[in-house]
Amino acid sequence: MEWLAAASEDPGACKEEWQNGSTGVALLEAGRFWDVLIVPEQLGLRVADLLDELPLLDPGPCLLDARRRHVGFLLPPEPQTVWIGTGVRLLGARTWIAAPAPHCRWGALRWLVPPDGTGTLNMPEVLEVALQRCASELSRLQGHGAPAAPDRTAPAERPVEGAQLVRQCAAGGRVRP
Repeated sequence: MEWLAAASEDPGACKEEWQNGSTGVALLEAGRFWDVLIVPEQLGLRVADLLDELPLLDPGPCLLDARRRHVGFLLPPEPQTVWIGTGVRLLGARTWIAAPAPHCRWGALRWLVPPDGTGTLNMPEVLEVALQRCASELSRLQGHGAPAAPDRTAPAERPVEGAQLVRQCAAGGRVRP
């Protein structure tokens, strides 16, 4: 709880709201400890499931906002990175999110994957591959051609094939026991 509350203007008030407040929701600032990649709900739910099934990695925090019909993935802050895709946006410096308590797994605003308290975040490279795979699957299921899957670009990045990329990220990520 401490790690997540540190992103609020007043961590003490944030924790109090989560524990005893009327809404149990606090405003947290993105861009300092993490960024948030927002994707459409249908895509985000599939991606969250896929990341949860990866055998070598613990997924990072993932937040569902059912009222707005989107899913947010917490990532390391990368101010130079741009994510491109339909309905995709990156929340970074000087943006805020509404977040329930880390243990909240119910309601319209809830954690699909709660923060683990250690600062584990989603790995951008793994998330990118998962988004592309799930966007392709959704497109096929809906009878469309190849979709414009979310993609991220950053200066001086060298492209890597998908399977190789997942292996590289898995090797450097947090390994499940």
